[in-house]
Amino acid sequence: MKIDTDQQKIKDLLTRGVENIYPDRDFLEKRLKSGEQLSLYLGIDPTGPDLHLGHAISLMKLRQFQDLGHKVILLIGSFTAMIGDPTDKLAIRKPLTRERVMENCQKYKKQAANILDMKKTEIKYNHKWLDKLNFKDVVELAANFTVQQMLERDMFEKRINNGKPVGLHEFLYPLMQGYDSVAMEVDGELGGNDQTFNMLAGRTLMKNMLNKEKFVMTNKLLVDSEGKKMGKTEGNMISLGDSAKEIFGKVMSWSDDMIDIGFELCTFVPKNEYKKIIKENKNPRDQKIILAEKIVTIYFDQKSAEQEKENFINTFAKKKTPENITGADLAGKSILEVLVKSGMVDSKSQARRDIQGGGVKINQEKVGDSDFEIKVKSGDIVQKGKRHFLKIN
Repeated sequence: MKIDTDQQKIKDLLTRGVENIYPDRDFLEKRLKSGEQLSLYLGIDPTGPDLHLGHAISLMKLRQFQDLGHKVILLIGSFTAMIGDPTDKLAIRKPLTRERVMENCQKYKKQAANILDMKKTEIKYNHKWLDKLNFKDVVELAANFTVQQMLERDMFEKRINNGKPVGLHEFLYPLMQGYDSVAMEVDGELGGNDQTFNMLAGRTLMKNMLNKEKFVMTNKLLVDSEGKKMGKTEGNMISLGDSAKEIFGKVMSWSDDMIDIGFELCTFVPKNEYKKIIKENKNPRDQKIILAEKIVTIYFDQKSAEQEKENFINTFAKKKTPENITGADLAGKSILEVLVKSGMVDSKSQARRDIQGGGVKINQEKVGDSDFEIKVKSGDIVQKGKRHFLKIN
């Protein structure tokens, strides 16, 4: 296969959304310009049934390598997911069974296909080699690291300071992830910046066991205004299993300071183009509408994106009620019952708080802070917050 060595494409690959490159940028740049085909991988532990936007950021970077003609591997952590990556975790993860892990990754290939050319993507599972390691092998791997190195991880330090346990098996997780690189004999690995420690463990093992210099590329993380990454644990993730409406609405809920990095990490829009979009559209809401449209197009299509854009503008800018509202047979029920039974809230106490906060409407009219027992009738439109609507049948 002919390797593309276009300098501008290589520069974009090395800079857009990139946090760090190990051993350094010059090392990787020289290899990319040499015309040599590199092999690299992205590892994903299937701890949940869907990929999310954090995974997609790394998949987009993997696609850039793929478009230049390099060999890319999507590695499913079918063994490591059973143990659980301790990164950023302030408590020991609950172990998963192999059956649960394999069930979780059923949709990954289809979801990754929104970004990668799956005909040119190799999919591997790390239980194929990690299942075969015996105790002697594990001891030999562990000899490449010190306890001090493991304790440098800030999440372990936090747990120890808080009197919380650190599992010995959690020390072994970086060894397992590092051994993936050795087993596949790759040239490099990429992943989120929060995976730096684990990926560098692979660099150590590659050097010591294969006498090979592995490159590591870490990507920037998509974080909210409080510095929390968008992910499953934080409860603010965009899942690739979400509907077009959910993805559009969640992007619109991002803080304004996430617009620039949202374009950089979550779209294929060239930098000069998205900078122009931001400059020409002064209102952050308009910038986010374009951002949301671009993101939805990747995982659905242009038609779906345009429809959700129109629905959003009609609902929030023009204060119209959206079309295709979900219906429920709740006529005659109190507004408290409607909110709970429809799933808009988890409890009646939460429903009362939302009503008292002015966040609930019936037919565009706010429900009073003491109208908890008001009955709804057929044809009423119940609204909670900005995005949740329900038609009473």
